Amino acid sequence: MDIPKFHETFSPILDILSNGETLHTREMQRLVIEKYYSTLSSELLNEKTKSGEILINNRIAWGKSYLKKGGYIIYPERGNVKITEKGLNHRSNLTLKSIEDDSSILQFYREENSKEKSDKEDIVKIQNSSPQDLIDEGFSQIETEVKNDLLEKLKTIDPYYFEKVILILLKKMGYGDFIETSKSSDGGIDGIINEDKLGLDKIYIQAKRFNENKVREKDIRNFIGAMSGDTNKGVFVTTSIFDKGAIEKAKNAHHKIILLDGLKLVDLMHEFNVGIQIKSVYEIKQLDEDFFVEQ
Repeated sequence: MDIPKFHETFSPILDILSNGETLHTREMQRLVIEKYYSTLSSELLNEKTKSGEILINNRIAWGKSYLKKGGYIIYPERGNVKITEKGLNHRSNLTLKSIEDDSSILQFYREENSKEKSDKEDIVKIQNSSPQDLIDEGFSQIETEVKNDLLEKLKTIDPYYFEKVILILLKKMGYGDFIETSKSSDGGIDGIINEDKLGLDKIYIQAKRFNENKVREKDIRNFIGAMSGDTNKGVFVTTSIFDKGAIEKAKNAHHKIILLDGLKLVDLMHEFNVGIQIKSVYEIKQLDEDFFVEQ
């Protein structure tokens, strides 16, 4: 018996959670291993990833993450998991394909018009890939997973704190010191970035933490009105998307207005390390030809 692939842990995880109780992730992992994988050799149970994590725990953690994206489990509080009604109804024979089919582009790194690939095509792709190709693909998938988790987190944090996150991001991007506006009377402006030390050049910030609602044309119009002639530069940020009217309004305005939707936002946060941290560092070594050149 080998260590299970991450997608092979789907049904075991759902089975352990099927009584509806909320379990801590570590306890859930322990119970899954105890019930389904206790016959593995101690060598396999203690096998580690290159970064030092116990491999079987890593596989179960990725299984948990995919189940969350598919709506089969939820995280009711930090570090805990609980099965959903959907999970209770699909406990048996749940496959990776069925979860991917239920999920969004951001969650599973697919292009909008890409076609489903059969298992055979995937095998051929792996066989034709170099080790570097596989490493790059793996990093890409992990990056997308982190961005998706980041966007979900942004949609649940306090709206006022979301505004501060945006200001912190812009400062890390090199846009100078920021000023948080009064929450009771900000007039539609959530923050002000001073591009220079004296505050002669300002950028006004509007941050909308939406779950499903789109930013509409009237939101952009109100933002422009709130600038009150103090500046002609603005950044409007949202965790959702901008509808066509909002995009056109920003494009045709006399002001210079930059629109950042949820996908662009998490791209920038990932690039500038805002709200994320480095988990593992891998070294790839190669032969040093210069070392063997005779002097």
